[in-house]
Amino acid sequence: MNVIAGLDEVGRGCLAGPVVAAAVVLKTDFYDSDIIDSKKISENKREKLFDIIISNSLGYGFGMVCSGIIDRINILNATKQAMHIALSNIRCHYDKIIIDAVKLKNTDSPFEAHFKAEDKFIQVAAASILAKVYRDRLMRKMHLLYPQYCWDQNKGYGTKKHTEAIQNFGSTVLHRKTFLKGLLNGTD
Repeated sequence: MNVIAGLDEVGRGCLAGPVVAAAVVLKTDFYDSDIIDSKKISENKREKLFDIIISNSLGYGFGMVCSGIIDRINILNATKQAMHIALSNIRCHYDKIIIDAVKLKNTDSPFEAHFKAEDKFIQVAAASILAKVYRDRLMRKMHLLYPQYCWDQNKGYGTKKHTEAIQNFGSTVLHRKTFLKGLLNGTD
């Protein structure tokens, strides 16, 4: 039986904050029908599932790439870098990596990239939940530093409140400057 490391990311489309990837190897006998794509479940349910996934994993890892690097190398390359970091933080054996849509190079194990992999593989769905909860928690902490951007609610995505705050207050070091073209009105 192949031991699978599921790999997924969150935050690719955000205006602020890092892109975060998570990789997870679940116990072979573990299954929970509540573990589905993180975008399809509530924040409260994701928080509960986070602990269930962690306690039923053989290993997991997170990778994060900040907005400054995203601006330098672009979001796709930053996503791949975050995925490599997440994989390097797994401290258990796995035979194969399954990823949602992104194709990686220079991996130690074979990989498969599937479109909508989080709908087909519990390992990828679990990774999507881990990554989403990790990033959401981080953005809630960053909200304490920059409350005017409402990151506790929008997690850095381009909501109306967030874009209005950018226009009124300018950008922060956590904003992706390459994503803000047209929003800054000459303030940055």
